[in-house]
Amino acid sequence: MARTNLGCVTTWTIAGTLTVARAVDRTELLADPVAKGLAALAEADAQRCGVVEIDPELADTAAFCETYGSPLAASANCVVVAGKRGGEQRFAACLVLATTRADVNGVVRRHLDVRKASFAPMDQAVELTGMAYGGITPIGLPADWPLLIDPAVAEAPELVIGSGVRGSKLLVPGDLLAALPNAQVLDGLGRPVG
Repeated sequence: MARTNLGCVTTWTIAGTLTVARAVDRTELLADPVAKGLAALAEADAQRCGVVEIDPELADTAAFCETYGSPLAASANCVVVAGKRGGEQRFAACLVLATTRADVNGVVRRHLDVRKASFAPMDQAVELTGMAYGGITPIGLPADWPLLIDPAVAEAPELVIGSGVRGSKLLVPGDLLAALPNAQVLDGLGRPVG
Protein backbone atom coordinates (compact mmCIF):
# COMPACT_ATOMS: atom_id res chain seq x y z
CA MET A 1 0.00 0.00 0.00
CA ALA A 2 1.13 3.53 -0.64
CA ARG A 3 2.76 5.27 2.30
CA THR A 4 1.89 8.89 2.90
CA ASN A 5 3.57 11.89 4.42
CA LEU A 6 1.25 14.79 5.24
CA GLY A 7 -1.34 13.30 2.90
CA CYS A 8 1.02 13.11 -0.07
CA VAL A 9 2.04 9.78 -1.52
CA THR A 10 5.78 9.26 -1.25
CA THR A 11 6.17 5.56 -2.04
CA TRP A 12 4.08 3.28 -4.24
CA THR A 13 4.60 -0.46 -3.97
CA ILE A 14 3.32 -1.00 -7.53
CA ALA A 15 5.70 1.40 -9.29
CA GLY A 16 8.25 -1.28 -10.13
CA THR A 17 11.41 0.35 -11.46
CA LEU A 18 9.73 3.71 -12.11
CA THR A 19 10.13 6.96 -10.21
CA VAL A 20 6.79 8.43 -9.17
CA ALA A 21 6.09 12.16 -9.03
CA ARG A 22 2.97 13.85 -7.75
CA ALA A 23 0.67 14.28 -10.73
CA VAL A 24 -0.18 17.85 -9.70
CA ASP A 25 3.52 18.69 -10.08
CA ARG A 26 3.91 17.08 -13.53
CA THR A 27 0.73 18.01 -15.45
CA GLU A 28 2.79 18.23 -18.65
CA LEU A 29 2.75 14.41 -18.59
CA LEU A 30 -1.07 14.36 -18.78
CA ALA A 31 -3.58 14.91 -21.56
CA ASP A 32 -5.30 18.29 -21.21
CA PRO A 33 -8.70 16.85 -20.12
CA VAL A 34 -6.91 14.73 -17.50
CA ALA A 35 -4.98 17.71 -16.13
CA LYS A 36 -8.27 19.65 -15.91
CA GLY A 37 -9.98 16.68 -14.23
CA LEU A 38 -7.13 16.45 -11.72
CA ALA A 39 -7.42 20.19 -11.01
CA ALA A 40 -11.17 19.75 -10.37
CA LEU A 41 -10.53 17.20 -7.59
CA ALA A 42 -10.39 18.27 -3.98
CA GLU A 43 -6.79 19.23 -3.18
CA ALA A 44 -6.35 16.31 -0.78
CA ASP A 45 -7.49 13.87 -3.49
CA ALA A 46 -5.31 15.43 -6.18
CA GLN A 47 -2.30 15.01 -3.88
CA ARG A 48 -3.03 11.25 -3.74
CA CYS A 49 -2.35 10.83 -7.49
CA GLY A 50 1.10 9.91 -8.76
CA VAL A 51 2.44 9.93 -12.30
CA VAL A 52 5.28 8.06 -14.00
CA GLU A 53 6.86 8.81 -17.35
CA ILE A 54 7.19 5.79 -19.65
CA ASP A 55 8.19 4.87 -23.18
CA PRO A 56 5.02 5.45 -25.30
CA GLU A 57 5.79 2.23 -27.19
CA LEU A 58 5.33 0.34 -23.89
CA ALA A 59 1.96 1.85 -22.93
CA ASP A 60 -0.05 -1.33 -23.53
CA THR A 61 -0.68 -2.96 -20.16
CA ALA A 62 1.19 -6.24 -20.67
CA ALA A 63 4.27 -4.54 -22.12
CA PHE A 64 4.22 -1.88 -19.41
CA CYS A 65 4.00 -4.43 -16.58
CA GLU A 66 6.68 -6.70 -18.03
CA THR A 67 9.14 -3.90 -18.75
CA TYR A 68 8.76 -1.86 -15.58
CA GLY A 69 8.00 -4.61 -13.03
CA SER A 70 4.56 -3.36 -12.07
CA PRO A 71 2.10 -6.15 -11.16
CA LEU A 72 -0.59 -6.86 -13.76
CA ALA A 73 -3.12 -7.32 -10.94
CA ALA A 74 -2.61 -3.66 -9.96
CA SER A 75 -3.39 -2.29 -13.43
CA ALA A 76 -6.86 -1.15 -14.43
CA ASN A 77 -8.03 -0.58 -17.99
CA CYS A 78 -10.58 2.02 -19.04
CA VAL A 79 -12.68 1.27 -22.13
CA VAL A 80 -15.29 3.42 -23.85
CA VAL A 81 -18.54 1.65 -24.63
CA ALA A 82 -21.37 2.85 -26.88
CA GLY A 83 -24.93 1.73 -27.49
CA LYS A 84 -28.11 3.13 -29.04
CA ARG A 85 -31.64 3.43 -27.75
CA GLY A 86 -34.39 5.15 -29.74
CA GLY A 87 -31.84 6.71 -32.10
CA GLU A 88 -29.89 8.20 -29.20
CA GLN A 89 -26.27 7.13 -28.84
CA ARG A 90 -25.21 6.53 -25.25
CA PHE A 91 -21.63 6.33 -24.01
CA ALA A 92 -20.05 5.08 -20.83
CA ALA A 93 -16.55 4.38 -19.60
CA CYS A 94 -15.82 1.09 -17.87
CA LEU A 95 -12.92 0.54 -15.51
CA VAL A 96 -11.89 -3.04 -14.74
CA LEU A 97 -8.72 -4.74 -13.56
CA ALA A 98 -6.36 -5.76 -16.37
CA THR A 99 -6.79 -9.38 -15.29
CA THR A 100 -10.49 -9.17 -16.25
CA ARG A 101 -12.61 -7.89 -19.12
CA ALA A 102 -15.71 -5.70 -18.98
CA ASP A 103 -19.04 -7.51 -19.35
CA VAL A 104 -20.11 -5.19 -22.17
CA ASN A 105 -23.11 -7.16 -23.47
CA GLY A 106 -24.43 -8.08 -20.04
CA VAL A 107 -23.89 -5.65 -17.16
CA VAL A 108 -23.01 -2.62 -19.30
CA ARG A 109 -25.78 -3.12 -21.87
CA ARG A 110 -28.40 -3.41 -19.14
CA HIS A 111 -27.03 -0.40 -17.27
CA LEU A 112 -27.12 1.77 -20.40
CA ASP A 113 -30.57 0.38 -21.30
CA VAL A 114 -29.58 -0.31 -24.92
CA ARG A 115 -30.23 -3.26 -27.23
CA LYS A 116 -26.56 -3.82 -27.94
CA ALA A 117 -23.43 -2.34 -26.44
CA SER A 118 -19.97 -2.49 -27.98
CA PHE A 119 -16.59 -0.85 -27.69
CA ALA A 120 -16.68 2.61 -29.25
CA PRO A 121 -14.60 2.92 -32.43
CA MET A 122 -11.07 4.10 -31.69
CA ASP A 123 -11.34 7.40 -33.61
CA GLN A 124 -14.64 8.24 -31.91
CA ALA A 125 -13.32 7.40 -28.42
CA VAL A 126 -10.23 9.56 -29.02
CA GLU A 127 -12.26 12.48 -30.40
CA LEU A 128 -14.86 12.45 -27.62
CA THR A 129 -12.40 12.10 -24.73
CA GLY A 130 -9.53 14.25 -26.03
CA MET A 131 -7.22 11.42 -24.95
CA ALA A 132 -4.91 9.07 -26.83
CA TYR A 133 -6.07 5.55 -27.62
CA GLY A 134 -4.41 3.24 -25.12
CA GLY A 135 -4.24 6.07 -22.59
CA ILE A 136 -7.93 6.78 -21.96
CA THR A 137 -8.54 7.16 -18.26
CA PRO A 138 -11.45 7.88 -15.92
CA ILE A 139 -10.14 11.26 -14.72
CA GLY A 140 -11.24 13.97 -17.15
CA LEU A 141 -13.90 12.06 -19.10
CA PRO A 142 -16.90 13.91 -20.55
CA ALA A 143 -19.04 15.05 -17.61
CA ASP A 144 -22.25 13.43 -18.85
CA TRP A 145 -20.82 9.92 -19.22
CA PRO A 146 -21.42 7.32 -16.54
CA LEU A 147 -18.19 5.86 -15.19
CA LEU A 148 -18.80 2.19 -14.41
CA ILE A 149 -16.28 0.69 -11.98
CA ASP A 150 -15.79 -2.92 -10.95
CA PRO A 151 -15.77 -3.40 -7.14
CA ALA A 152 -12.23 -4.87 -7.29
CA VAL A 153 -11.03 -1.56 -8.76
CA ALA A 154 -12.85 0.52 -6.15
CA GLU A 155 -11.34 -1.56 -3.34
CA ALA A 156 -7.74 -1.58 -4.62
CA PRO A 157 -5.30 0.38 -2.43
CA GLU A 158 -3.10 1.25 -5.46
CA LEU A 159 -3.74 1.11 -9.20
CA VAL A 160 -1.92 1.97 -12.41
CA ILE A 161 -4.25 3.61 -14.95
CA GLY A 162 -3.85 5.66 -18.12
CA SER A 163 -2.98 9.35 -18.10
CA GLY A 164 -4.68 10.37 -21.33
CA VAL A 165 -1.41 9.99 -23.26
CA ARG A 166 0.77 6.97 -24.01
CA GLY A 167 3.94 8.45 -22.50
CA SER A 168 2.90 8.21 -18.87
CA LYS A 169 0.68 6.39 -16.35
CA LEU A 170 -1.23 7.56 -13.29
CA LEU A 171 -1.01 5.80 -9.93
CA VAL A 172 -4.15 6.23 -7.84
CA PRO A 173 -6.07 4.58 -5.00
CA GLY A 174 -9.29 2.85 -6.04
CA ASP A 175 -11.46 4.74 -3.58
CA LEU A 176 -10.53 8.01 -5.30
CA LEU A 177 -11.81 6.63 -8.63
CA ALA A 178 -15.03 5.35 -7.05
CA ALA A 179 -15.68 8.87 -5.71
CA LEU A 180 -15.34 10.58 -9.12
CA PRO A 181 -18.43 12.37 -10.48
CA ASN A 182 -20.79 9.95 -12.28
CA ALA A 183 -18.88 6.94 -10.91
CA GLN A 184 -20.97 3.88 -10.15
CA VAL A 185 -19.57 0.67 -8.72
CA LEU A 186 -21.28 -2.27 -10.47
CA ASP A 187 -21.07 -5.85 -9.26
CA GLY A 188 -20.09 -8.28 -12.00
CA LEU A 189 -18.66 -5.61 -14.33
CA GLY A 190 -15.25 -7.29 -14.56
CA ARG A 191 -15.31 -10.91 -15.74
CA PRO A 192 -12.33 -13.27 -15.56
CA VAL A 193 -10.37 -13.55 -18.79
CA GLY A 194 -10.47 -16.97 -20.42
